[in-house]
This record gives sequence, C-alpha cells and structure tokens, in this order.
Amino acid sequence: MDLDFDRNHIWHPYSSLIDPPPVYPVERAEGVRIFLEDGRGLIDGMSSWWSALHGYNVPELNAAMRGQIEKMSHVMFGGLTHEPAIALCKKLVEITPAPLRRVFLADSGSVSVEVAIKMALQYWQSQGRGEKCKLLALRNGYHGDTFGAMATCDPVTGMHHIFAGQLTQHFFAPAPQVKFGQACAEEDIAELRQLIEQHHTQLAAVILEPIVQGAGGMRFYSAEYLRRVRELCDEHGLLLIADEIATGFGRSGKLFACEHAGICPDILTLGKALTGGTMTMAAALCTDRVAEDICRGEAGVFMHGPTFMGNPLACAVSNASIDLLLSGPWQQRVASIEKHMQRALAPLKDTAAVADVRALGAIGVVEMHEPVKMMQVQEALIERGVWLRPFGKLVYTMPPYVISEDDLGQLTTAMVDVLGNL
Repeated sequence: MDLDFDRNHIWHPYSSLIDPPPVYPVERAEGVRIFLEDGRGLIDGMSSWWSALHGYNVPELNAAMRGQIEKMSHVMFGGLTHEPAIALCKKLVEITPAPLRRVFLADSGSVSVEVAIKMALQYWQSQGRGEKCKLLALRNGYHGDTFGAMATCDPVTGMHHIFAGQLTQHFFAPAPQVKFGQACAEEDIAELRQLIEQHHTQLAAVILEPIVQGAGGMRFYSAEYLRRVRELCDEHGLLLIADEIATGFGRSGKLFACEHAGICPDILTLGKALTGGTMTMAAALCTDRVAEDICRGEAGVFMHGPTFMGNPLACAVSNASIDLLLSGPWQQRVASIEKHMQRALAPLKDTAAVADVRALGAIGVVEMHEPVKMMQVQEALIERGVWLRPFGKLVYTMPPYVISEDDLGQLTTAMVDVLGNL
C-alpha cells in the first residue's frame, strides 16, 4: 500500500495532515480479527466503532449483499419504494417500543440525529409554536459531528467546542451522577427539573443517550434517572429524543437501552450496528402523534429527503443483520461478555493510575486519572494482538458479540498488562 500517499493526502478521523499519526494497513478482516498487511492478526475490541456486532466477513451478511446487488444497489426513494426497505421498516417497528410506528431511513447516525431534531422543531412549528425551538441536552453527551448534532454535544468537554460560536445555543443539564443500578433521588434531577420548569416554553425536546453516554465519557447512569426524565417531559409537554446509535441492538444488555427503564421516547435514532458494520445506514423512528402533527402543519410534509435514503443494498444487509442477531443467543453472549469483563478488568481498580473500571453489557471501560498517550498505548496493545482506540482518559472496549472466551481473555489480559504498567 502507498502509505506515503495516505500520510500526505488522506485525512483520517480527528487527525492532522501536518503531523499525522501512524495508520496500520489492513488487508482483510475475518471473524473478530483485523489482519494487517504484514500478516499480524488483531482482535478487534472496537467492533469498528461499535458497529460490527457479528464480526467480519459474515456469510449471512455477504449473501444478503450479493443477492441484492444483482437486483439493484440503489434506486431513489422519492416516489418509489422496494421490498428491502419495507421489510426493514417492518422489523424496526416490531422490535422497538410499541408507540414508535413511523420510520425515516437516513444515511448515517449523525444524519438521523439531524432528522430527529428537525422532527421535533417541525412538530412544534406545525402547531403554531415556533418559539419552542431549543433543545435540552446532557453534559457529557455526544450526538454526532454534523452541525445540528454538534450543537447538542457537551459544549465544554465535548469534541466540538471550537465551533461554539457558530452553533445553535441550546440548554444543558448536568450529566447524570447516579450510577447504573442505583436509585434516583429528587436531588439527582433537581437541576434538570429546574431547567425544564424555567425554559419549557422555549424547549422543543430533551435529547439524550439512554443509560450509556458514549463518546462523551463512556458513562453508565441510572435507569430510574431515565424514567424521571420521561416523566418530566410528559409533565411539561416536551418531546423526548433517545439517541440509541451506540446502544441499539443489544450493546447495553437490552435490545434497546430504553428497555432498562421501561420507557418509550417520542423519537428514536438508530445507526452503527444497524447493518452489522458492513455499510452506512441509520433510521429515526417516531410516534404517530409526532408524524401526524408534522404532516398537518404548513408544509404538509416532513422537510427532509437524502439522496441515498432507503438504499436497497443497505436495507437488505440490515434485514440480514437483525435476523442474524435475533435468531442467535445474543442476550447470553452479551451477559457473558459483561461478566468476563467485570472479573478480568477488576485488578486494574488497584492500579494508582486508574480512576475507575466499569462494564455494562458488551462495554468495558477503564478510566484513567490522566489522559493516556494514545499512540503509545495503542502500539503496546497491538504488540499483544489487540486493536483498541483509546481517547482522552478512556481505554474501552466494545467487542463483537461473537467473540470467544479465549479471544476475550486475550483482549482483557492485554488491557490489564498495558494499563497496569502505566
């Protein structure tokens, strides 16, 4: 591979072209392993940024794509429809909480958040309440890299603070402090309640990541807190947007993280694992009330329509991925991964450099007191046959659900060896 060209001309995520970090050339991927050009095989503890829940080169997913590409890889969705999209939307309506019956297919996770925000704004505009145009988000939250999504990410600790002057200004409640499995007292939601009571006439919706705050800190919070947010939204007439792009399809131990709290949002966003990590695809689902009120408004339609909306190839592989997930023992696999990580990573709690160790579902997190030297830690993990992508103070793993006990052991042992010696 021409790595010199890559270094001089190709931007990688969150990287510099003046002093680019090293990249590792990948030749192929199989099962839970990424194989580098030099022949090394690395256990992928990231599931390609949380998307490849079945691993790589999966026969069922490959067959779905091959079968669809012989018919059509794409056709516009404006004025046309096709069986893969209809089948996918049926599946999504069936497996998500019952009130979510209307589906908008989008290009990527960030775009599905943009769609959700537009739904919330247009919902209120259709009722002559255009002043309800602000959102209430949570500190330590992350919702994507596009402009509407960036405006709902934590403006201080998030990755987008340099754009603060160009973004829509929303309201932010403190990050939930009550941990997963703990009861939520009134003081735990006091500031959130106060913000809603003060600004509900301006607020269109609350947007949050249910149970797991992902790229904003890999934090797990109380299901009861989420229930209280739903109650506050109902009490003050606000919509609730649940961003399940990272948590959807079983990652937290439930098929959707909202199930931990037994709540249904008004709008739900999905992405990442939707296609099993094969290609880009996302969706935003909403209730009948949201959809119908939007369509009764001045525009008479929802004002969004991506070129590649409902892409048949992505729909076909999404259908295959959902079928593969639901036909297998995913709950047992995720529970086993959680139990293993809780046990195997526990020794790091006694390491001076480590602030916290936590695991929920197929998510394991080691939080350090100080930011890690990413390239140094990554290279040490690679030497042990493991691929992880640390950021800030966090070294975390979200392995494919199909990972074997031996491979998971190698992954967690590598984390303990490397982080225990920092």
